[in-house]
Amino acid sequence: MEVLKRKQPKSNNSIMMIQPYISENTGWWSFDDERTGLVAEPFVAGMSEMIDVLVKDLRNPGNGFVLVFAKTPFPSARKMVLMAEEDGGAWYRDVETRMGGWLCPALFLYFDSAPEEVYVAAFPKR
Repeated sequence: MEVLKRKQPKSNNSIMMIQPYISENTGWWSFDDERTGLVAEPFVAGMSEMIDVLVKDLRNPGNGFVLVFAKTPFPSARKMVLMAEEDGGAWYRDVETRMGGWLCPALFLYFDSAPEEVYVAAFPKR
């Protein structure tokens, strides 16, 4: 398995943002992040389904939205808790829905280690 090399983000923000979109090739939620070198990085193993629930109240989320995430709480965020680390990534469970999903090794481009808790929120693009 190829190990992802950590690229330094442009800032040391505690709250990070990406803009997921539906991949035309897979139908999964994916994202690009030029700060880390990720292109069409898919959310797999339950994470796409968790995102579907997270964005259900947004208008036209398939046209893109902003996913905000951090390892500390922030207003309107949902809490995900670490269940286990596996295959270079980590399994998380949404406390509210009890749904679970796996975050791939790209997680470590944003965090030095798998946080015990990750807080997420979805917002429409402006």
